[in-house]
Amino acid sequence: MVLTQKESMYLEELKSQEELCIKKYNESAEKACDEQLKQLLQRIASAEQNHLDTINEMLKGTVPPVPMASQKEKPSFTMSGCTDAAKECDKTICQDLLGTEKYVSTVYNTSVFEFRDENARKMLNHIQSEEQEHGKELYDYMSANGMYA
Repeated sequence: MVLTQKESMYLEELKSQEELCIKKYNESAEKACDEQLKQLLQRIASAEQNHLDTINEMLKGTVPPVPMASQKEKPSFTMSGCTDAAKECDKTICQDLLGTEKYVSTVYNTSVFEFRDENARKMLNHIQSEEQEHGKELYDYMSANGMYA
């Protein structure tokens, strides 16, 4: 696939955002009090690394095949046993990451419309869907812990 200047620009922006996501999720996992939250953030960081790898492949002109849809087990969250102060810290982490996911999902959405190659569009749409799922998981954690009003 030969990229246009605009397509390259979007992929560079997505690359930058994925690198930031990986950094934020890993740092947040280290700071989180609740073990369930730590595990969630580490899992999402790994998914963000996969996104970055895909974007880097696309920047080289190769669109990897869209992964087959798999039935992922939805995590069920229980109330955190952390202190109120630690729980407030975890809430701030979640709010920040949820805002990040909203932004990144929007960038992917716009990018889908800017690519000529159908396979590239499908891949970007797939990643956007995963970003939305990350946001949903953060919301579910926050909701289970009384952090989302």
